[in-house]
Amino acid sequence: MELIHSSRDALVRKLQIVSNIVERRNTLPVLANILLKKEGGTVTLLSSDIEMQIQTSAEVGGEGGDVATTVAAKKFLDILRLLPDSADVSVKLDSKKMSVQAGKSRFALQTLPAEDFPLVQEPKEWIAQLTVPQNTLKQLFSMVHFSMAQQDLRYYLNGVLLVVDSAKIKAVATDGHRLAYSDASGQGAQSQHEVIIPRKTVLELSRLLNDTDDMVKIDLASNQARFSFSDIVLITKLVEGKFPDFQRVIPKNHQNLVTLNRETLLKSLQRASILTSDKFRGIRWVLAPGLLTVVANNSDQEEARDEIEVDYTGPEIDIGFNVNYLLDVLNNLKAETVQFALQDNNSSALVTKPGEDDFKYVVMPMRI
Repeated sequence: MELIHSSRDALVRKLQIVSNIVERRNTLPVLANILLKKEGGTVTLLSSDIEMQIQTSAEVGGEGGDVATTVAAKKFLDILRLLPDSADVSVKLDSKKMSVQAGKSRFALQTLPAEDFPLVQEPKEWIAQLTVPQNTLKQLFSMVHFSMAQQDLRYYLNGVLLVVDSAKIKAVATDGHRLAYSDASGQGAQSQHEVIIPRKTVLELSRLLNDTDDMVKIDLASNQARFSFSDIVLITKLVEGKFPDFQRVIPKNHQNLVTLNRETLLKSLQRASILTSDKFRGIRWVLAPGLLTVVANNSDQEEARDEIEVDYTGPEIDIGFNVNYLLDVLNNLKAETVQFALQDNNSSALVTKPGEDDFKYVVMPMRI
């Protein structure tokens, strides 16, 4: 029975959507596969890692009745990637084998039964819905994702907090050493809801979302979220736990302000970071009237010293930072200038875009 008849390019695009979350080593062998489900002339492709499920569909021809099977995601995608770009691909199902044919190339792959594939059980009721343009949600994630924790025992930090209401959608991430906040206008969500989107889901959405005004529909439940956009539906479990009160972390009254050209500062920090050690990524800022000096040292007694002329008239501040935390924000912040608000050597710094309040980045000082 012919399951799919399609151009190689169209099929690769669909497989790339769903195959990224597939983990080859898994307690359930079937989770190394993708589910292919044919109904009429439409084929649905679906993958899962138990925590998250992604599906997309395509009109891909084929003959015969409705059928479903699962096949190894990586092998199937690797075969298709190495076929000629313009190849016509025929995928057929015969007993427990799936054949892939293009021109004079033929492959026979083992399958596992579709009924063994564990689908995510959706909630009976979604408690909140909202819509937001794809480029807006993509931008929100891009402005905060670098502050997410990785495998932190405080599991509620391993993701992004989404706060939604009738007016705004806010994204917050922190690893305990720095915090990023970004907000944008949203549509829907009559009352306020807060959910923590897992790290892997945030990274996957960042990959799949497009820079378009096409809308994303977000459905929220107590322990799940569903993102529907283009021809993709992504369902994810939520991280349970109480996210820290981020409003308390953001400094309100720092008096010493310095505005810098983002690119100039980025290049200065990149140069200085060359002479930091791999384990100790500390750099010093010596901020004095009219001048910022960036200093880095390492255990080999090497030193980098970079000076930037600045419009600053406040007191001298000598403060240390993890240079990676500064590079992260400067690489992701698409603004010509950035403003740093400082208090003293021991207080956190607040990074913003001058004259705008839709982004805030807080970074803790480092003893050097």
